[in-house]
Amino acid sequence: MPFIKTILNTLPRPFLLRVSTHLRPLLDLYYRGHTFTDPINGKSYRKFLPYGYLNIRRNALSPGTLSLERHRLLWLFLEMKTDLFTHPYRVLHIAPEQALMKPLNKMPHLKYITADLHSPLADIKADILSLPFEDESFDVVLCNHVLEHIPDDRKAMSELYRVMKPGGWGVFQVPLDNQRATTYENPDIVEPGDREKHFGQYDHVRVYGRDYFDRLRQTGFEVQEVDMSEVLTPGQFKRYALPGGETIPFCRKKSNGKSDPAQRE
Repeated sequence: MPFIKTILNTLPRPFLLRVSTHLRPLLDLYYRGHTFTDPINGKSYRKFLPYGYLNIRRNALSPGTLSLERHRLLWLFLEMKTDLFTHPYRVLHIAPEQALMKPLNKMPHLKYITADLHSPLADIKADILSLPFEDESFDVVLCNHVLEHIPDDRKAMSELYRVMKPGGWGVFQVPLDNQRATTYENPDIVEPGDREKHFGQYDHVRVYGRDYFDRLRQTGFEVQEVDMSEVLTPGQFKRYALPGGETIPFCRKKSNGKSDPAQRE
C-alpha cells in the first residue's frame, strides 16, 4: 500500500489523528504478521510503518494504534515499573496521545482526565502554564514530548508540580540529546525555519541536554533517571521497534519524608 505510506509521511499528525478511526482497521489487518509487536494492543505485525518529520524512521508507526516509539516506550515503563495499570489513581494526561489515551480511558480503576490547549482529543482546554486545577489534585501526571514546545518550560514544570499530590508521581519525557551536557535554547530564534534548523523541528524552542533532569529537580521533584536498557532486553527493544539510549524521567513529589510506593522493583 504505497499510497498509505505516502499519506502517513506527509499529512500533519493532528489531521492524521482525525482520520485514524477510518485508517486504523485497514492498516491493522493489512500489516498483521510476526516481526514486531505493539505492547499497547498486544498485536503483532510483519512491519511497522515509516514515519518522521525531517528524517523518516523505518518501523516507527504501529499500524494498530498509530503509536510511535516514545508511546510504546512509555507504555512499557508504566506497565513494568509502576502500578498504574492496577492501582486506583486520579490521572492527568497533558496533550493526550490517541495511542495512549484510549486504553487508559478504558481502565475502570482510573479517574482519567486529559487536557490540552489545542487538541480536539482532550477533555479540558487548558494552558500548561496556567492549569485550571486545584493544588494537589492528581496522583499521577503524564506529559509526553510537550515541554520542548514551551518557551517558559520552568513555569510549566512548576504547574505540573503544583497540581500533583504529595506522594504523587509523573513521567515527563522530552526529546533528549544525551551527547549534550547543557540544554541549547535561544529565545531570539522565533521563525519556524530557524527553529527547525536550530532545534530540529519548526515548533520546538530548545534541544534538551542531560541537565533536563536537574531542571525538574530545581522545580522540587525527586527525579529518578531510569535507563530503559536496564529494564528491557535487547530482544524486547527489537520486538517493540524501540530506539536505544532512552532514559525515562520518573518524577515524584515528596510526601512528609515518606517513600513513594508507586514504582515496582
